[in-house]
Amino acid sequence: QVQLVESGGGLVQAGGSLRLSCAASGSIKGGMGWYRQAPGKQRELVAGISRLGITYYADSVKGRFTISRHNGKNTVWLQMNSLKPEDSAVYYCYAASEVGSANDWGQGTQVTVSS
Repeated sequence: QVQLVESGGGLVQAGGSLRLSCAASGSIKGGMGWYRQAPGKQRELVAGISRLGITYYADSVKGRFTISRHNGKNTVWLQMNSLKPEDSAVYYCYAASEVGSANDWGQGTQVTVSS
């Protein structure tokens, strides 16, 4: 099990940008990415990236969010542009230490977008 430390959340006005970071304490050979959960809603996958750089985005964030990863640093970032109030949620980083293994999770970071 690895520890995941997130940073970069905060309060921003609609149309603004934030960049989330997540650093793992050990080697990550599987996928990394971000989920989010808003109050009263289910946790949803926002974006993911494989070790080879293959990405996935939820339809709601395509064209606005960009996920990137540095394998040597075991770090994943989520650049969020053109933020909307509906993007407000707790964002959770995940990582799989091995391909196919269960995800480890970060503690979550709050993103609040004001209108």
